[in-house]
Amino acid sequence: MRRVFVASAIVAAFFAFAITPPIVAQEIPKSLQGGDSEWALKQRKNAWTVGVVGGLLSGTYMRFADELAKALDDGDNMRILPIVSYGAASNLEDLLHLRGIDAAVTQADVFEYFRTERKTPNLQYRVNYILRLPISEVHILARTEYKSLEDLRGKKVSFGPAGAGSSLTGSIVFQRLGIKVEPLFLNAPAALQKLRSGEIAALIRVIGKPIDFFAKLPADSGLHFLPIPFVKQFEDYYTVGEFTNAEYPTLVPEGQRVDTLAVPTALAVYNWPKGTDRFNRVERFVEQLFNKWEKFQQPPFHPKWRDVNLAATVPGWTRFSVAERMLQSVMANTKQQKVLSRDFHAFLSNDARPSPRSEAEREALFRDFLAWRKQQDGRSQ
Repeated sequence: MRRVFVASAIVAAFFAFAITPPIVAQEIPKSLQGGDSEWALKQRKNAWTVGVVGGLLSGTYMRFADELAKALDDGDNMRILPIVSYGAASNLEDLLHLRGIDAAVTQADVFEYFRTERKTPNLQYRVNYILRLPISEVHILARTEYKSLEDLRGKKVSFGPAGAGSSLTGSIVFQRLGIKVEPLFLNAPAALQKLRSGEIAALIRVIGKPIDFFAKLPADSGLHFLPIPFVKQFEDYYTVGEFTNAEYPTLVPEGQRVDTLAVPTALAVYNWPKGTDRFNRVERFVEQLFNKWEKFQQPPFHPKWRDVNLAATVPGWTRFSVAERMLQSVMANTKQQKVLSRDFHAFLSNDARPSPRSEAEREALFRDFLAWRKQQDGRSQ
């Protein structure tokens, strides 16, 4: 009986093996299979790579840089390297001096500070902008015993890491209001911990609202936002901003708002000489950005991309020549589409046929429309 059982098991195993298809190894992506020489591989990897410096890992600027990489990636034909940095102020310095950086997210007040206070030589010619990004709000989070910025006089305030946008913008705000505080330059988690323990009175971040860092604070945190009055001292670089309960439900009471300042933000680019390798890379980057702009308007990309007006300008800056060319092309196409849509509606109002029910009928209708439009153009001449 034991022999019969063993024999049956062997036969079953044989037939199972016989009818099971052979295992085929999963194919390795072609880009990783190799085959090129080391020199050729190095050339291919570096040919169309653009470095974009974003900001702190947890910030909106870094997400913008990351999403540029995701949307514009085209293998060896276009690769964006998003680079973590100290923030908006150091980003401009990196764009000017750090190897491998072609573009950067920075702020209007940072640019003006470098131009007027640091007197960076020929800054307006060396750095251009591609487009104006959404504004970034100045968040000043303080313990509830402090009711105004004046209450912070002489107190310890964290301005974020040295090089962050807040380290410059925050300093400008207090300087222009004539309020001297004791500055510390802590990262956001460390600053929040010291704020909760009472070791510091407030912390500052300049970042697009809303962000989880503030939105997820509990209602009983003992913290709140301090308002920043928009006075004439801020009319040059800044605009009006606000926080509401919808954005920060645990920090702003329902039905109320907290006034603040907002800073124009830009995607800046180094103005490489035309015809150079670096210019060619940035040119392709900008062309891809405009050609694939629709990608940024859809989830999962950050909703603030939808607030970007491609034609918006940044006062005091010059738009990069390739971006200006692409913008004019977009505007011309938009105008043509509006004219075409207007003419098509006019054609349909004069056409008695029922709506097309098939692709062939739609094509026939469109051919008739083009013929009608040509005839109308002839009459107008």
